[in-house]
Amino acid sequence: MISVVIPTLNESESIGQLHRELSKVAAKNDYQLQIIFVDDGSTDTSWKIIENLADQDDCVLGIRFRRNFGKAAALSAGFDAADGEVIITMDADLQDDPGEFPLLLAKLDQGFDVVSGWKQRRYDPWHKVWPSRVFNALVGWMTGVKLHDHNCGLKCYRRDVIHEVRLYGELHRFVPVLAASRGFNVGEVVVEHRPREHGQSKYGWSRIPKGFLDLLTVQFITRFGQRPQHWLGTAGMLSLAAGMFGMFYLAMSWCWSRLPGHEAVHLHETAALYYSLVALLIGAQLLAVGFVAEMIASLVSRDSDHFSVKEHTSPEKSATQKGDASTQKSDDTLAAENESQ
Repeated sequence: MISVVIPTLNESESIGQLHRELSKVAAKNDYQLQIIFVDDGSTDTSWKIIENLADQDDCVLGIRFRRNFGKAAALSAGFDAADGEVIITMDADLQDDPGEFPLLLAKLDQGFDVVSGWKQRRYDPWHKVWPSRVFNALVGWMTGVKLHDHNCGLKCYRRDVIHEVRLYGELHRFVPVLAASRGFNVGEVVVEHRPREHGQSKYGWSRIPKGFLDLLTVQFITRFGQRPQHWLGTAGMLSLAAGMFGMFYLAMSWCWSRLPGHEAVHLHETAALYYSLVALLIGAQLLAVGFVAEMIASLVSRDSDHFSVKEHTSPEKSATQKGDASTQKSDDTLAAENESQ
């Protein structure tokens, strides 16, 4: 079974057509689809349409939020309800084409765990395209997961991935990065991007600074989530070292200025004194915060695993091998006893 998770926000004009396209793709490729519409606090008739589709089609499941909680929350709710071994996510605005499903699944069969769509040719205004390209390049440089389009809503996952990646805030665009940090294989395929037919985009300029802050969060989580002191402590020690060097320099300058024939230096009139004190304070605070973060990470780590197991050897096979070895040993022992008699 393939579960399709579709976050929806005021897309009443698109839902019906999207359902028809999904049904057509399922019939053409003999897919068993579970279609999950997650209504993220729509104020139009989106939920009524989803209810009608669920009544007419047993493959449709509707989830309705009490208010708008964001795309990451909608995806998490959809993931929790998904029954398929493969989960596909897509937007409800008809810009993602369900006809691309075979490409995603074929790429998944090549040994990948996450397959992201790449909208090589986009039908968005320039003020969305160019910041997105800069953002994608920045994400690839900072995280090492080099995808052309991290923001593409059309993605395909194995079930293991969504069990191990926890979404919150606005981290939905970083699922491939979070998955790669746990050892999953991430790939991408070129997909068609269609012009928007109904409604308007839910994302504006405000997502640019938010996206950068989320990127910093992901970078910290994936690299230092279980060892925060390695980052905070390093920054704190560098700041302490700079402050101590400044104070040592000022102390030597003060002593030297007190020698005969030299003009006296008054430290309270020297800006370097205040810079050094600030560096010492910041360094001490970073170290203290690092120790607190380490204690929090230690407590949290008791309730969750921070590794990812790909597969196990068969316990039945091992037990059979042990049983065969034991039987062989018993036969050899019995033969030896017969010979001695």
